[in-house]
Amino acid sequence: MERLIEARLIKWKDVDRRKPLIVRGGRQTGKTWSVEAFGQKYFKNMLKIDLEKRNDLHTIFQDDLSSNTVLSRLEIASRQKIRPGETLLFLDKIQACPRAFMALRYLYEEKPGLHVIAAGSLLDFALGEIPFPVGRIQFVNMYPMTFAEFLLAGGHEQLYRILQEPPTEIDEFIHKLMITQLKYYFFTGGMPEAVQAYLDTGSMLEAFDVQSEILVSYRQDFARYALRADKLCLDQVLSGCATRVGDQVMYSRLTSGYSNPTIRKAFELLCMANVLYKIPSVKQPAIPLGSIANNRKFKASLIDIGLMQRLNHLPVDVEIKQEDLLAIYRGKLAEQFVAQELIAAQDGGLYYWARNAPGSTAEVDYLFEYRGQIYPIEVKSGSGGTLRSMHAILQRYPECPEGLVLYSGPYAKRLEQRLHFVPIYYAGSLAGLKC
Repeated sequence: MERLIEARLIKWKDVDRRKPLIVRGGRQTGKTWSVEAFGQKYFKNMLKIDLEKRNDLHTIFQDDLSSNTVLSRLEIASRQKIRPGETLLFLDKIQACPRAFMALRYLYEEKPGLHVIAAGSLLDFALGEIPFPVGRIQFVNMYPMTFAEFLLAGGHEQLYRILQEPPTEIDEFIHKLMITQLKYYFFTGGMPEAVQAYLDTGSMLEAFDVQSEILVSYRQDFARYALRADKLCLDQVLSGCATRVGDQVMYSRLTSGYSNPTIRKAFELLCMANVLYKIPSVKQPAIPLGSIANNRKFKASLIDIGLMQRLNHLPVDVEIKQEDLLAIYRGKLAEQFVAQELIAAQDGGLYYWARNAPGSTAEVDYLFEYRGQIYPIEVKSGSGGTLRSMHAILQRYPECPEGLVLYSGPYAKRLEQRLHFVPIYYAGSLAGLKC
């Protein structure tokens, strides 16, 4: 399956003095497959070292970390020559060997012509335990497959190409095809193995089985957090967040039987593991949003919409009959989808607007930063309704060019109200929006 991260890997490859690249993200998002496909396609040879599987190779990094020593040992262990400009050195599951992180510094300083990629999950845990080679490595984040990638994997190349262009009016027949495919994506999600199972068999049940297996592997990972948080608390916080996507997180409502500090620690660890994403609130839409974010008032989204619906045990046979995507699971799947697409498109950094004043509260689902301006986003089930909070933010902050309403209907504009109605499947394409 083609992944859009390939373009970023090519850009990195062609820089004259590149730094070792670390591909990070949640488990089973396709990091290993993507790097292997990239290496096979663009290099004469690739040396892959799985540091989780090959514990015996950790001794390579135990003492002397000079590049000549490390590369010589790797060549002997693998019986393969490592040639700068021809070889891609791929250190997979690098979190299993923290000293391998330290070796990246010397590979950068002493072998700048060598292409080195490392990948792993739970990297923030490992990085917190070692001296970090600041300024000598760079990162790229890996996310589950976006809706556009899902379309491409399913052979819908024409629909995929539509999403590569700015949102605009499209034929009603094509619009309905998009909505149908998006409904399938709502339930299969973007975890590559689940998508592949669905495409191979045409059965969502096969995808659901994969999703359940992935959730089991995530829960097995909780044992790695044992010194930091209670495993049962982690599981309950994950399930609690899955039922409350789109709502402000209150620790006491995520689970019971634990103190707020304990629940908070579990939540933070799940964010570090890229299983959850924290979406802070801001009081005003000003750039940079991160500098004015309120990290005490926030929402959360999950890594993947398919895993979200599995955690919630949705009656798929009932929900999939809903004609309006935003009616499925009370609109929560739609809010998860938009958050997931925006996080991937912006490479993280998602926020929402909230105002609390005596006798007056308002909240806009998300804020989208594009070319130095902030666009408020609402996820709505129709083009009607008052959109009270959207009108409030546009009136209070005229510097916001216009509001974006993502829904199941066709593309439309209301110039007099500064509103732009965009089909929800364009959520990952908003950066191309011609406002």
